[in-house]
Amino acid sequence: MAVFSAPVSAKVIMNLGWQTSDDSAYGEMVTIFSDLVDEYTHGEVVVKRRCCGQVGGEEDAFKSLQIGIVDGFIITMNNVSPHYPLMDVFVLPYIFNGLEHASQVLEGPIGDRFRDDLYKKTGVFLLSYNAVEPRDMYNTKRPINSMDDLKGLKIRVPKNKIMIKTFQAFGAEPVPLAWSEMSTALQTGTVEGGDNGTFVIKSQKFFDLAKNLTVLDHFTSFSPLFCSKRFIGKLSSEQRDAVIKAGREAGRIHRANMLKEIEACRTYLAAHGMKLTRPDRTPFIKAARILQDEILTTRSDKFREIVKEIRASSNSEHDA
Repeated sequence: MAVFSAPVSAKVIMNLGWQTSDDSAYGEMVTIFSDLVDEYTHGEVVVKRRCCGQVGGEEDAFKSLQIGIVDGFIITMNNVSPHYPLMDVFVLPYIFNGLEHASQVLEGPIGDRFRDDLYKKTGVFLLSYNAVEPRDMYNTKRPINSMDDLKGLKIRVPKNKIMIKTFQAFGAEPVPLAWSEMSTALQTGTVEGGDNGTFVIKSQKFFDLAKNLTVLDHFTSFSPLFCSKRFIGKLSSEQRDAVIKAGREAGRIHRANMLKEIEACRTYLAAHGMKLTRPDRTPFIKAARILQDEILTTRSDKFREIVKEIRASSNSEHDA
């Protein structure tokens, strides 16, 4: 962190953006983080909440951080990949053996090296990995009880090549679409389903639009809290250390909170009219492993090394 500049002012405003609603899981993370920043900086750094896309959308947020026109933003990992391709390691389907394994990887040596490399390559600092959660599927057409039930379904996916290939491997018809268009696309039939973090499905009230919920744990998702080099450069060394400490601690608190609530959230969705199914994951895992190995042949040595480390750290019987 010695590369950051000297202090410029004693009181700093951090405009922190995210795209979901203020009462979403992202909003909860911001509350925890802002309270800790206030405590650790003795009120010298103030976090201003900019929910609901007030300072832009996720697809453009990382570039805005690099330029320095945004102080901070919570960005889903797959929307970082176009700017930092190594992030796709974590996007690979079934790369983690569950949420606890993902947390251990991100908070361990792999996560630390990744954080440092991302800053060196992009100039954007990752303050916290935040909560890890599964991306659950939902659709308007039918319950998913097997891979065959996915055939032909038009599933919205982010504009991420690995996620597109994953749904193709599962037999669906992926439709790359910006997040801001999702609700309208579901209502018009442009798409027939999608997948998001369990808490996003709840906060965005997708249970009103799609009545079929599928738990596959195919993607383990997280949405890091990033800040710009320009923002960090405004802080004194003491403020900088306090903000970094607040980010790490807020992420751990938020992660623990969310891990406890995932099944309760799924129960809530079922109670609000969604039919929940849990297909046998074996064929999906098999298809994912074939896809993983195919993707590895096209990626960098560093990419392959990280995947190898993650696989070695897993006790999963499917070794992915």
